[in-house]
Amino acid sequence: MCVNRRDALKGVAFTAGSILLEGCSHRRSRSLVSRQAPGRLQLPKVLVSPEREIRTIAGLRPFRPSGFRVATEKVGDKLCVHNYGHGGAGITLSWGTARLASEAVRTSGHRQVAVAGCGVVGLSTARLLQQMGMDVTIYAKALPPDTTSNVAGGLWDPFSVFDDDRVSSAFREQFMSAVRFAHTYFQAFAGDEYGVHWRPVYLMSQTPMPETDMLGPQGFLRGLLPEMRDLSQEEHAFPFPYVRTFRSMLIEPHPYLRALMRDFHLAGGRIVVQEFHEVSELTRLAQPVVVNCTGLGARALFGDDEMLPIKGQLTFLLPQEEIDYITLASNLYMFPRRDGILLGGTFVRGDWSLEPDPLAKERILRGHAEMFRGWS
Repeated sequence: MCVNRRDALKGVAFTAGSILLEGCSHRRSRSLVSRQAPGRLQLPKVLVSPEREIRTIAGLRPFRPSGFRVATEKVGDKLCVHNYGHGGAGITLSWGTARLASEAVRTSGHRQVAVAGCGVVGLSTARLLQQMGMDVTIYAKALPPDTTSNVAGGLWDPFSVFDDDRVSSAFREQFMSAVRFAHTYFQAFAGDEYGVHWRPVYLMSQTPMPETDMLGPQGFLRGLLPEMRDLSQEEHAFPFPYVRTFRSMLIEPHPYLRALMRDFHLAGGRIVVQEFHEVSELTRLAQPVVVNCTGLGARALFGDDEMLPIKGQLTFLLPQEEIDYITLASNLYMFPRRDGILLGGTFVRGDWSLEPDPLAKERILRGHAEMFRGWS
């Protein structure tokens, strides 16, 4: 079973080509629906040109080759429950691993809990603990919109989580349990209030789709990605011979995290801005239980040398309200968000830099421009 997004898309390779990126003409977007035969998908095209760029950002995915860590340990007289290392699926898995961590807290019998970290994993864990009747305080050096979670793309997509050859069968069961719970729980947030919407996804390839344990006929993700099927070439206008479609949720980080913070405060939660530099600082907190949701920070704080960054880079174009679908190809993806058309496709393991790479941006823009120009 392969769960790294880049590896999973090896079978959907898309070569950007070498033509120069051309500026798109400023025609009205309704005229940019590709000319298609009756019965084909009628999708408006994304307008891709450097003149439409509004920002480019970079972020670091907190990756562990052996998968996320949900475990307990004693730190002085504190019970520490770890919940970190979600790779490129922090938003996707947030409620699932929050449930695992919250159950570990419940069994301790304590009601006063500190959560370290205010990204999506920390906020989700804090909310589930509140729903269990616990008194929760979040301690974090950064709050939304300044967290790693705010730089995420937001597609519900449980890939880029671990290296397939590094995980145990026990972890796989834990992973699948977290995926199923998160998928069900997220559905309650669908709508504009939380910025969660079901979108059609088009996975495109120059070669036949690989049938993995996750996405094959008996794969457990089949039941979590509704309306999955392969399209015939007569049904679509994409410049690829193989296209698979399904539905998934797109979670827009900025409104979603704001709403979670609001819910946390309304339920009586407190947030303290504090950075932890060493484990001994955790032992001085008033709460007997600490849930560690520090992401990449766990590498230095708890000496987890397995933690490493996978750098991702996103370029946003001006929003297009008519675009309501998602495209995925090898190292290229497009998500339509209210804050802009998101173009991505970088997975640089071990790179700690938060500076955008201009060559990566050029590749992503050129690749998407060629793809949308190629619609017949």
